[in-house]
Amino acid sequence: MLFSELGLSKALLDTLDGLHLTTPTPIQVQAIPPVLEGRDVIGLAQTGTGKTAAFSLPILHRLAPGKKAAPKKVRALILSPTR
Repeated sequence: MLFSELGLSKALLDTLDGLHLTTPTPIQVQAIPPVLEGRDVIGLAQTGTGKTAAFSLPILHRLAPGKKAAPKKVRALILSPTR
């Protein structure tokens, strides 16, 4: 599986390519498609497995200019636990 197969925008794919990132981690493969569909996702994976990108890449895709959004609606909610 490659990032290019997950449905992300060309701009994000170009950025990932520039960072030499082409292959998503398992948490990214599982989380990105449902987030792109607008579904709620909860993910659990070890530190360093790419959870932040698993959630932030599809959010950036959905927030990109030109993407249709309802006015004055919350488009993303990010909860970050503290220790």
